[in-house]
Amino acid sequence: MDKPKVVLGVSGGIAAYKACELLRRLTESGHDVRVVPTGAALHFVGAATWSALSGNPVSTEVWSDVHEVPHVRIGQRADLVVVAPATADMLAKAAHGIADDLLTNTLLTARCPVVFAPAMHTEMWEHPATQENVATLRRRGAVVIEPAVGRLTGADTGKGRLPDPDEIFEICRRVLARGSAAGPDLAGRHVVVSAGGTREPLDPVRYLGNRSSGKQGYALARTAAARGARVTLIEANTGMPDPAGVDVVHVGTAVQLREAVLKAAADADVVVMAAAVADFRPASYAEGKIKKKDGQEPAPIALVRNPDILAEISAERARPGQVVVGFAAETDDVLANGRDKLRRKGCDLLVVNEVGERKTFGSEENEAVVLAADGTETPVPYGPKEALAETVWDLVVPRLGGTDTGDSDTSG
Repeated sequence: MDKPKVVLGVSGGIAAYKACELLRRLTESGHDVRVVPTGAALHFVGAATWSALSGNPVSTEVWSDVHEVPHVRIGQRADLVVVAPATADMLAKAAHGIADDLLTNTLLTARCPVVFAPAMHTEMWEHPATQENVATLRRRGAVVIEPAVGRLTGADTGKGRLPDPDEIFEICRRVLARGSAAGPDLAGRHVVVSAGGTREPLDPVRYLGNRSSGKQGYALARTAAARGARVTLIEANTGMPDPAGVDVVHVGTAVQLREAVLKAAADADVVVMAAAVADFRPASYAEGKIKKKDGQEPAPIALVRNPDILAEISAERARPGQVVVGFAAETDDVLANGRDKLRRKGCDLLVVNEVGERKTFGSEENEAVVLAADGTETPVPYGPKEALAETVWDLVVPRLGGTDTGDSDTSG
């Protein structure tokens, strides 16, 4: 079979050197990559480097190899175009159809999925002009990844850092797997996903918790980003690196999770509660470590109920048409308990799976049944958690109302 053809566009930002690692991931995973840098990008990484790493010729001008009409052919033949880093200048040119070099011509002729990975200073990313350009590109079907938060050029820190190349590669892989026909069906949508497990402090060193790894929530966040959504991931104690293109809020307890979910859900089209939220928390917190006393049994630990976040957001939708998805981890009578929980919680979809010490928690695979409020049931066979995530979004999309572009220009 022919290798998938990927065009890696590189624009002139200091993060251009990171695109070398993205190029390595793409070539080593069996993709035929043609690097198309801008003239400014060659100030950071030379053409010889791109050519050696890709095994293909490198040019920035439409005047090279004119007989092959590269300004048309490169885009026509591509299965994916990814621009990393995408500077504010490149986003502006792409949004307004300016074609003044080989890369911008390629973007105009490409009829395949296009992914932009922005990298710039925070002020440039947050400027209304940049945000309008991003909104325009998303509205046209491009996937524009949210930049990461971290160290920028010089001593500056903030939002605008190029996401980790491995994370960009994962989004590209998912976009390629879906193909051109599927398109970014969550473009213009804001989705909120919770992941991990809450921990309820007992004293400064102990807590009540659970075995949730957060991997399913992260898979949901990553696949939503690859489908064009603006994603807010509310993470509880996973210890995993932030996914690319996702705004991450870190929390610890159920109360903190509730506060973060309610805030993020205010303008969300979809809320997916994949986190394992503790049902109870200690009634009191010991300021010092609880000591064991010789010859004495430990004092009973009084518990109080935590808020039922899923039931609350299902009953009081933050906006009309908001879709709410819950998760139910069961150890016995899985479907019966799941159907009962769906009725009690009032959500639109409930993902029900059997869990245990050696089932699901911490695994890369999952098996579940997605129950819907309309009575339909969709079994998802044992397989990667990414596959379950894709099924969830496949079921969510038809339940969304008309296209809402009001959130697509919000940086989070």
